[in-house]
Amino acid sequence: MSPFTRVRKIGHFNSGSIFRDRKWIKPFLASSFILITLFTSVGVLMFSSSFVWDPHQFDIASFTRSDTSGYFVESDLNRLSEISSVLKTEAPRFAYLISGTNGDGQRMMRTLQAVYHPRNQYILHLDLEALPREMLDLTMSVKNDPLFREIDNVYVMEKSNMVTYRGPTMIATTLQAIAILLKKSASWDWFINLSASDYPLMTQDDMLHVFSNMSRNLNFIEHTKIRGWKLNRRAKPIIVDPGLYLSKKSGIFWTTQRRSVPTSFKLFTGSAWAILSRSFVEYCIWGWNSLPRTILMYYTNFISSPEGYFHTVICNTEAYRHTAISHDLHYIAWDSPPKQHPKSLTIKDFDNMVNSSAPFARKFDKDDPVLDKIDKELLGRNNRFAPGSWCIGSSEGGVDPCSSVGDDSVFKPGPGSERLKVLIKKLLSREFREKQCKL
Repeated sequence: MSPFTRVRKIGHFNSGSIFRDRKWIKPFLASSFILITLFTSVGVLMFSSSFVWDPHQFDIASFTRSDTSGYFVESDLNRLSEISSVLKTEAPRFAYLISGTNGDGQRMMRTLQAVYHPRNQYILHLDLEALPREMLDLTMSVKNDPLFREIDNVYVMEKSNMVTYRGPTMIATTLQAIAILLKKSASWDWFINLSASDYPLMTQDDMLHVFSNMSRNLNFIEHTKIRGWKLNRRAKPIIVDPGLYLSKKSGIFWTTQRRSVPTSFKLFTGSAWAILSRSFVEYCIWGWNSLPRTILMYYTNFISSPEGYFHTVICNTEAYRHTAISHDLHYIAWDSPPKQHPKSLTIKDFDNMVNSSAPFARKFDKDDPVLDKIDKELLGRNNRFAPGSWCIGSSEGGVDPCSSVGDDSVFKPGPGSERLKVLIKKLLSREFREKQCKL
């Protein structure tokens, strides 16, 4: 019997309807081709047009196509390296991707406002499952915000992707967002991915102050080598992600075929949430020695690829292996063993969140009361934005002091920065760093 005679749809891990799947052969074979195309498109984004909503106008932003005659990747990499070396003397900047699905528009805006700082760059992605009206509302919220118009550092991805969390579509969307952020700004230092169910536990002033005293090459990505049951359950099965070619969301599909573990690189897994250096994500986009591209092709049909792609790339690359710190800088409360699903956090978890010293936590239910408690006690947020030294307006009469922007390179760290310093000191200790990318 052909290995593709049957496909099993995920409803639960060990259940689901069985299909006679000649109709799935072409989609399965096409999925690899489609992901390669997506990867190529990410690179093209560096020189192409119209992938974001411009907050200054409702129509699609138009980027000028670069003249690529006589263009060599090596020369551009040298230019980026020179820029990076200059920026190390300046205060750092973050580039955020905030993603959501149907019903998450307002939650995404709340998270955006809680992590907003004029030094940073932000891109929002509402996936294809969301209704057009919600996408329009999100775009107009960004467009009509006077501060976002003034600073011009918040974008909404125009082309929504269908994202299946356990499939490669989440990786494809993340790479696309990184490419747009690289195109929009040459000055940010770290990429941070958040979802609508994430929320900060300290201000951006706290984070930027602490990261000012750190190497810009560090990558905070929780990782471990795949072994045991994960090797059999994730590395050997082959899946198809319908999000690559369908316009309606559904779970991934399993084929009956299994494959051997690769021998040319080691497999790693970990949290899908990370803080990655600009240098490393540029390497993932450009892939100048082809390893990121090879690993991406492997993860096209891999279960839970968002929990393995960046981890496997960084731990198999000599230039970046030593920069990987095995922590995602999130507080997450897991379910009982096997600890595969994060629990929704409530006020009961507040003390544990604070004591973790992590700058972010997940996951939160929409408008849970603990978010108001975080706003009040950790962020000092009484208006739209979590305040920072950049907010120089008057607060008299209930006016938002962040409506007037001061020097964004001056920070006013609070208790959150002290907590984060303790955590970073632990993570950079010799004992902890000896565990990074351990085979």
